[in-house]
Amino acid sequence: MKRILLLLTLLIIPVLYVKADDKATLTVDVPDVVVNGDQFRLAFTVNSKDVKNFRAPSFPDAFDVLAGPYQSFYNSTQIINGKTTSVSTVTYNYTLMARKEGTFTIPAASIDVDGEKIFSAAAQVKVLPPDQDTQDSDNTSKQGGSSSVKTQKAGSQISDDELFITATASKTKVYEQEAILLTYKVYTNVNLRQLYGDMPDLKGFHTQQVELPQQKTFTIEHYKGRNYHTTVWSQYVLFPQQTGKLEIPSITFDGVVAQQMATDDLFDSFFNGGGIVEVKKKIVTPKLTINVEPLPTKPAGFSGGVGTFSISSSINATEVKTNDAVTVKVIIKGTGNMKLISTPEVKFPQDFEIYDPKTDNQFQLTKDGLSGTQTIEYLAIPRHAGNFTIPPVEFTYFDLKSKSYKTLKTEAYELKVAKGEGNAEQVVNDFTNKEQVKVLGEDIRFIKLGDTKLSPRGVYFFGTTGYWLWYVIPAILFVGFIVVYRQRALENANIAKMKTKKANKVATKRLKLAGKLLNENKKNEFYDEVLKALWGYISDKLNIPVSQLSKDNIEFELNKYGVSAELTKDFIAALNECEFARYAPGDENAAMDKVYTTASDVISKMEDSIKH
Repeated sequence: MKRILLLLTLLIIPVLYVKADDKATLTVDVPDVVVNGDQFRLAFTVNSKDVKNFRAPSFPDAFDVLAGPYQSFYNSTQIINGKTTSVSTVTYNYTLMARKEGTFTIPAASIDVDGEKIFSAAAQVKVLPPDQDTQDSDNTSKQGGSSSVKTQKAGSQISDDELFITATASKTKVYEQEAILLTYKVYTNVNLRQLYGDMPDLKGFHTQQVELPQQKTFTIEHYKGRNYHTTVWSQYVLFPQQTGKLEIPSITFDGVVAQQMATDDLFDSFFNGGGIVEVKKKIVTPKLTINVEPLPTKPAGFSGGVGTFSISSSINATEVKTNDAVTVKVIIKGTGNMKLISTPEVKFPQDFEIYDPKTDNQFQLTKDGLSGTQTIEYLAIPRHAGNFTIPPVEFTYFDLKSKSYKTLKTEAYELKVAKGEGNAEQVVNDFTNKEQVKVLGEDIRFIKLGDTKLSPRGVYFFGTTGYWLWYVIPAILFVGFIVVYRQRALENANIAKMKTKKANKVATKRLKLAGKLLNENKKNEFYDEVLKALWGYISDKLNIPVSQLSKDNIEFELNKYGVSAELTKDFIAALNECEFARYAPGDENAAMDKVYTTASDVISKMEDSIKH
C-alpha cells in the first residue's frame, strides 16, 4: 500500500509543477549616483532560463566598459502544500567606469524569451565630480573608489568635515502662520553606526513632525567640493506663532563611529570584533534665524487660515417637516495651517435649535504645511413651519500666492419647513447626529387621589390675608422678574462678557473630550484638543481672538488682570509642555497623563485668579 501511495505522489508532483511567474521580464540594476573615476556594476536580469540573443545597449561615452557581459544563473524550487514552484533567472553583468560628470541615460537592453523579444527600462545615472582634495581621492581610490566610506583608525580624531549634520529651512522669510519645512540631514565619510538626538526646543512655533522611514537609506551627494554619504534624518513642518526674528537653536547629536584598531596581534584582533572599536562623536547643528512678518491688518471674520484654500457646502434636504434634522456639510480643502483655522459659522434662522458642529480632519504633512480636507457637519432642527433662508457660509483667509486676504462663500439654501407631528413644546432634547427627534405623543393625566379638604359654609376667601398675598406676591415676583430679565438682556448683549463667563465651561468640555481621547490612546488628537482648550480658554477669558494670541502678549494681558507672575509662568509652561510632550521619548501614557493633569490644574487656578 505504501508503495502505491509513493508512486501516485511521484505521478502527481510533475502535474502540479508550475513557474513562479509566467510572464518574463528584463530588469536593470545600476546605482543612481556614482563618482567620476569610480567603478560600478550594471546588471540585466531576466526571470527565465530559456533565453537567447541578449543585446546590450549602446553605452554613453561617459562610461568605459571594463568587463562584461558575464553571466550568472540562479535556480530555486519550493514545495508548499504539494505545489511545486520554480524560479530561474539569468543575469548579464557589466563592470563600468565613469569618466565624465553629469546625468546620463543608459538605453534599454533586449533579449529573446520563448520566441518573444522583451526590453528593459532605460536607466539614469548621475556622475558626481571627485573630491577636490587630491590626497584624499588617491587614498580612497586605493580602497575601491572615492565614494566608499572610510573606516577610521582607532585614536584618530573625527573631524567636522568627515561627519556633520546640516539644518536647513525651506524659507527664512515668511508671514505669521506660513509653513516652513525644517530638515536635518546627515553627511558622513566615516563608518557611522548609530546616531542619537533630541527634538529641538522650537519656541514660537507650532510644530508637526514629518513621518520618515525608521531604516535610513544613504545616497552619495557632492557637497562643498567633497562627496558624502547622506540621508535625511528628520523633518518638521513649522508654523510661526509670533512675529519678528525667531531662532531655531542648534541641537547636539551623539554619533557612534567604527574605527580600525592599530594592532598586529591576530588573537587580539579576533576577540575584539575583527580589530574594530566604536567611538563617540558629538555633532552640533547650526542655528537658524527665521524672519516672520506680521499679516496685514486682519479683516472682520478672519478665520486664521494662511495658505491656499477652497470651500464647498451641501445640505441633506431643502424640504423638511418641523422637528426633522437639517444637516449642512461644509468642506474646506487646501494647504496651509489647517489645524489652526477657526470653524466657520452657519447662520441658521433664530427659531432653529442648533447643535455643536462635528469636525472630521483628513490631513497629511507637506513642505507647504498640512494638505487635505476639513469636513464640518452643522446640525439644526426647525421648530416652526415656514420658508427660511440659510445664508452663505463665509471663509476669509490670507492667500500666500497673492499676499492678500480672500473671502470665499458657499451657496445659500432656501428651506421649506412643513408642519410635522407634535409641536415645539413636546420635543424632548434627546438628539444625536442624524437620529430622528423623539416626540411625546401622549401625556398621562392622573386623577387626584387622597382626602379632600372641605370648607364650612359662610367662610369666604375674600378679604383674608391669603387673598391679599395672592395679589401682592405675584406683583413682587413680576417686578423681580423684570429686573432680572433686563439685567440678563444687558449681559447677553455684551458678547465679550458672555464669552468670558463661559470660558471655563467651554474649556472643561474640551478637556472632557481630551480625557476620552487619552483613554483611547489617540495621541495626536489628544494633544490637539488640550491645546485648543488652553488657547481657547485664554482667548475667551481675555477677549482676544486666537489668531492674535501669542505667548508674549498672554503674559502682558494676564499681568493687566492681576494674575501672579508664577501662575502666568505655569500657564505658558503648560502650553510648552503640551507642544513638546508628543515628541519626547519615554512613556507616552505617562506624558499624556501629566499634560492632562497640568492643563486641568492651571485652568482651574486661572479661573480663580482672573477677576472681571
